[in-house]
Amino acid sequence: MASDRGPSAGDATSRRRIEPWEFEVFFDPRELRKETCLLYELQWGRSRDTWRHTGKNTTNHVERNFLAKITSERHFHPSVHCSIVWFLSWSPCWECSEAIREFLDQHPSVTLVIYVARLFQHMDPQNRQGLRDLVNHGVTIQIMGAPEYDYCWRNFVNYPPGKEAHWPRFPPVWMTLYALELHCIILGLPPCLKISRRCQNQLTFFRLTLQNCHYQTIPPHILLATGLIQLPVIYR
Repeated sequence: MASDRGPSAGDATSRRRIEPWEFEVFFDPRELRKETCLLYELQWGRSRDTWRHTGKNTTNHVERNFLAKITSERHFHPSVHCSIVWFLSWSPCWECSEAIREFLDQHPSVTLVIYVARLFQHMDPQNRQGLRDLVNHGVTIQIMGAPEYDYCWRNFVNYPPGKEAHWPRFPPVWMTLYALELHCIILGLPPCLKISRRCQNQLTFFRLTLQNCHYQTIPPHILLATGLIQLPVIYR
């Protein structure tokens, strides 16, 4: 791929890519857009070929759209491993988490890794339990960081010619806040990240409220990344 020509020149995946503005507005961790965007890729067996596509919400959540599409178009042979990677602008709700688990139960040869830009209604107990159930089911869930944003830009975005390295640089603190809250969810801890929005001027406020159980249980390197603690730290 010639960097001065952009991905559309001779790229068979160009029609499956989203535009740069779409990537920025959907995956900005500071924005609370209602719509969800999914970028996904599949690999079969030992093949190095990767099949990529994108999807958005319709009348159904994008996760359910993916599951309906993939089961109608693809045959999952039990002896052939299938690796699926999702890049989601919002984490799955509890109902989608349940549908994902059912899909994985029906297709044991499939593994799923999910990267998310934001956590959907993360204070809802059902959504938190849904994500925990996915993790306990063998699904890997992580917050998107700089490497994932760079990867998605290069492989899923119709970036302008010569701009293959110009993905939007979101402040890492937002990724750290969501990563901290995701650890709380997976570990079964109460929420520590609270998000509120002032509709009049469209400002979004992120506030951390840490309890003793957070300090005692969350890995120190995650807390260090927030700037909330400094070494050395002694837990008693």
